[in-house]
Order: sequence, then structure tokens, then C-alpha cells
Amino acid sequence: MVYCTCPPDAADALASGLVEQRLAACVNVLPKIRSVYRWEGALTTDDESLLVIKTTATAFEALRDWLCAQHPYDVPEVIAVPVTAGAPDYLAWVANETR
Repeated sequence: MVYCTCPPDAADALASGLVEQRLAACVNVLPKIRSVYRWEGALTTDDESLLVIKTTATAFEALRDWLCAQHPYDVPEVIAVPVTAGAPDYLAWVANETR
């Protein structure tokens, strides 16, 4: 599973592109989150969308490279979290869709 924040107006295109490229089986778009962070020395608060990306470990590097190339941020958040267990049929579907 991969998490990525992005501007709300870029979320649908990024999510669709990941699935179309078969880098992800599914992307959930959480449309409005509030992010508070330090950027270039200043405290910043932004409304963003959160992409929850279902993929495989094998597809991660290609997903990361595609997402970093397409993302509007200079330094996009692309964080992989290992899935240690899940419904076997669902995990098989994710693997099949990201081939």
C-alpha cells in the first residue's frame, strides 16, 4: 500500500493514470485532508487529497518513478507501507491487476 498527498485538482488524474498504467489495482481518493508541515523554513497549512494506492512490492519502483514524474509537487510524498496479511482473493486481485 502506498500513500501520496496531492493537490485536490490533481488527484483524479493521478489516480486514473496509476490504474491505467497498471501500476495500481485501485486508488482511493480521500478528497479533503488538512496538512500542516514545514516547507522551506515556513510553517505551511494546505488542503490536499490523499491517495491510498493498492499495489504490489514488485510494482513499487515503477509506481514511484511514474508518480514522481507526473506529480505537481517538487517533492511528492510517496510512502510504501507493507501489507502483512489480507483476504487472499483480494490480494490475488491486486497482484493480477498490476501485472
